[in-house]
Amino acid sequence: MVPPEDAGWEEKHRFTTDVTALLGARYGRWACGWHWAVGEGGGGGVVTHWCCASHSVGRPASTAVNVVTSLLEWREWLEELAERFEELTPPAGANAEDHSWHLERAATRLVTVVMDRTGAECGWYGLCHTVLTWFLSSTGMEAQEAKDAVYTAIGGRFKSWTVPSRILIDAVGEDLAVDLTGVQPYREL
Repeated sequence: MVPPEDAGWEEKHRFTTDVTALLGARYGRWACGWHWAVGEGGGGGVVTHWCCASHSVGRPASTAVNVVTSLLEWREWLEELAERFEELTPPAGANAEDHSWHLERAATRLVTVVMDRTGAECGWYGLCHTVLTWFLSSTGMEAQEAKDAVYTAIGGRFKSWTVPSRILIDAVGEDLAVDLTGVQPYREL
């Protein structure tokens, strides 16, 4: 499957697409992010064992190792997210204020972990949108509703190669919580 080392960009890109289809068919949709790498070539993901087709596709043996290692790294990230989602999910039966507090806390923590893992490099905010959408969906929200809520909260406020301020991260979390619950997420201690 691996194209020759001197193959052009299109052939190497096609290889990545074909491998994604193969992994998705074999293991399920979760595998489709195996090549979402950190930085400009990878589109703002968390994978460090893959850069882009131009740099990661080479000799067949080393390319195969890169694919497998990247897939395992991606799976580890997804498992970490699943644990975080479970820890951050608002408790069943929470009143609106508690629900809002849990959503705000979850959003700020998830934005921070995505920012840290991607280094806030090129396109990192795309993965941030995805992770927050996955989180809201994991709490029972419909996928499109979750996507719309995240878009409303973030709306273009995050930029490539820019670490957002703590104030901005907090504002995104609060805006998401208030939009979904109609209640400020503050608790009296």
